[in-house]
Order: sequence, then structure tokens, then C-alpha cells
Amino acid sequence: MRIEHVGFDPDFVDYQAAWDLQRQVHAAVVAGEQPDTTLLLEHQRVYTAGKRTAPHERPFDGTPVIDVDRGGKITWHGPGQLTGYPIVHLPDPVDVVGHVRRLEQLMIDVCGDLGLETTRVEGRSGVWLPAGDGKQERKIGAIGIRVSRDVTMHGFALNCDCDLSWSQVIVPCGIPDAGVTSLTEELGRDVTVREVLPFVEKRLPDILA
Repeated sequence: MRIEHVGFDPDFVDYQAAWDLQRQVHAAVVAGEQPDTTLLLEHQRVYTAGKRTAPHERPFDGTPVIDVDRGGKITWHGPGQLTGYPIVHLPDPVDVVGHVRRLEQLMIDVCGDLGLETTRVEGRSGVWLPAGDGKQERKIGAIGIRVSRDVTMHGFALNCDCDLSWSQVIVPCGIPDAGVTSLTEELGRDVTVREVLPFVEKRLPDILA
């Protein structure tokens, strides 16, 4: 797998520019002109809405939202969040759910590498901390994908040391009864995108299994 660093703090990446790059890479991978590729980056602050986003889940304060062609609902990208876009061939027969599960496992394993135990929640995609100690279920890693011509687009976002106040003006991922969290919040120390990056890169080939 080819891994491309698109931009990190302080060179945060505009969402539209990254989306255009995804489409270019996707076309090259489909055509066999480029190997399976994962783009890794930190975005400028942005809300993006997948196809299933309901009107009441959008920002309550009129903040602009970019509507995108991935699955899932509304989420946020921005500084302190490691976003990955694996643009990879899926084996025949195409198993989209299997791809989502591999992305979840990638983030679960990376959190484990850093000393944080995370899990899946039945009926909800992404990576979670279970409820307990007076805290509700909270999401640390989100997933939204699209598959075209057997090649994936979009991907995963892992909260490292991002400002979590973004979740207060939307219904994150369309889930009203759960919260969001970060590695920094859960581990009680600053966990930067730069620290997490090598752990993600080490485990990325696993999603092609």
C-alpha cells in the first residue's frame, strides 16, 4: 500500500481540496495506474454530511456544512483529528461491511497500542468507549465510506487531541444519546496526531487482508 501525507499541523487541508484529490487518486487506482493508496491528513475545521443526515442533525447555529457522497451522517473534521482515506480495491465479492469492520479494527488496535481499550457497539459503526463511571457511551473514531467500481473512498477519522466543543452544535453521526471523546481526553495526556501517525501507518496494510 502506498501512503501519502497530504498535510498536518500547521498545514491543515481544505476539505474540498482533499475531496478533489481523493477523486483523482480513485480514478488512477481504478485504472491500474496507481497502487492502492491511503491519504493521511488533518483537515481545516469543517462539518460534512453523509447521505443519511436528517435536517434536525445539522448545526443548530447555521454553521455551513459540506454535503458529501459517503455513507453515514453528519460529522466534523479539523485540527487534532487524524483522518485517513484508504482508496483500495475490495476483493470479489465486494464486502462493504467487511471493509468497515477492518477500519474499525485498525482504530481499535491503534488505541490499544497507545494504552486505551476501545470497542464496537452493536448497530453503530465506529470505535467507542463503553458507558461507565458516570459517563455515557462515547465515540472516538468515526467511519464513512463510498465504494465505486470496487474501489473505496472516504474512510476513518480518529480523535487525537481535537477540541470536542464541535459536537455541541450538531447531533454527531446522528446519535443523540451518546458523546464524543479523544485519546487526549481518555488517557489524560496530550496525544497528538504526530504521535498517533506511525501506529496508524504500521497497521494500515491490515485493512487489505
